[in-house]
Amino acid sequence: MANVESMIVEEKPQVKQIDREKTCPLLLRVFCSTGRHHSVSEYTFGNVPSNELQIYTWQDATLHELTSLVRDVNPDTRKKGTYFDFAVVYPNFRNGHFLMREIGVTCTGQKGIDDNKTLAQAKFSIGDFLDISITPPNRLPPTARRQRPY
Repeated sequence: MANVESMIVEEKPQVKQIDREKTCPLLLRVFCSTGRHHSVSEYTFGNVPSNELQIYTWQDATLHELTSLVRDVNPDTRKKGTYFDFAVVYPNFRNGHFLMREIGVTCTGQKGIDDNKTLAQAKFSIGDFLDISITPPNRLPPTARRQRPY
């Protein structure tokens, strides 16, 4: 009998490079909450949670880059071990409601598998919202959402 070997290779999708000097940025509407995501019911057509952070960025922005921008305006989130759990909130035109899809987790002071994930890779569409659950270092994030270090 011959030995048969197989190797599984994970292909990473090609990220289209964006020339940030020539491409107009998009307005990313971000909503942060401590310890939890906002309820999807807080998002309706014409109404959103009140704590909006507006960021001008591009589709190739990484979750690590977005984490840094949030930390710049929110000093409490700069502590090592603070978790950022990202979710995209997008409209479901079939029923007129919004849906939420988690896209990744970053942690201040630690490298993680989602750090280099871009908005484009997360299937973010212009007009979607970004909802971030921020968990301080003294409170453990839910075990299902804990970030796996490299």
